[in-house]
Order: sequence, then C-alpha cells, then structure tokens
Amino acid sequence: MAERAHLTSLEALESFQTALVLYLEKARRAVDEISDEVKRTRTWVESDRHVHWKNEAKRRARVLEMKQQELFSARIGHLAEAPHGYQQAVRQARRALDEANEKLDQVRRWSREFDNRVEPLARHVDKLRHTLTVDMGKAVASLRQTLETLHQYAGVRASPGAASPADAGPASAA
Repeated sequence: MAERAHLTSLEALESFQTALVLYLEKARRAVDEISDEVKRTRTWVESDRHVHWKNEAKRRARVLEMKQQELFSARIGHLAEAPHGYQQAVRQARRALDEANEKLDQVRRWSREFDNRVEPLARHVDKLRHTLTVDMGKAVASLRQTLETLHQYAGVRASPGAASPADAGPASAA
C-alpha cells in the first residue's frame, strides 16, 4: 500500500462532477418531455381524434342522406340523365361515410390498445427517471463528499506548517 495519496488533479474530478450534473439535468428534461409526449398522444387519440371522426361521420351521414334525397327527387321527376349523376354522388357520399366510420373504428382500436402498447415502454422511462433522480443523485452527493474530503486532504498537505508525511505517521497514508 502506498504511504501517501497521489493527487494530481482535483480539477478533473470537479470538471467531471459539473459535467455529470449538467448531463443529469438534460437527461431529466428529456425523460420529462417523453412522459409529456405520451400524455399528449393519449389525449390526442382518446379525445381529439375520437371527437373529430365522430363528428365527421355524422356530417358525412347527413351529406349521404341529402344526396339520397336528391336521387329520389330526380327519379320522381323522371329526369333522363339526372339519376346517373345523382347515383354517382350517392356512391361518393357513401364511400366518404364509410371512410369516416373506418377512421372512427381505428381511433377506437388505438384508444383500447394504447395502454397495452405504451405502458411497458413507459415503465422503462420511469425506471430511467428513478435512476437519474435517485441513484445518480446519490452518486453526485458521494462525488461531492469525496471532493470535499480530497480538498481537505490537499489543504492539510499544502499548508506551510504541516508535518511531513514521515512525521505524521500512518494516519497520512491513503
């Protein structure tokens, strides 16, 4: 075992501590942004898209009814060429309504499956948050304490009236 510690650069440890604290702050912000994005996406799927396609399906159903009514009126009026154009408009309105209903069904599936697909990944994010906050917080505190101890040790060694390592005995060996 060496008789004394060889301290060459406390500045390097201090620089590492500063870099670690900055990294942890950035990483925590990134993890928080991920969590916020998951919440926004859930709200978007469950509220915004659901309401949008539900309203769109209702609107398109009204358009289909109107086009069917126009076709019926054209048939009653015995317009020779009119029914073909009206039939085309009814088919187009029906396709639009079917599309809206498909989108609404898709949003409902997304809403049901969201937690099953996202929750396992969100747990990993929570574990990372715990590591960054608790575990790495302890590491920073330990590093800070180590730096304080090393500064005290370096201060004792550097003070002008201090005993030499040989005079201090085994207590100064590190």
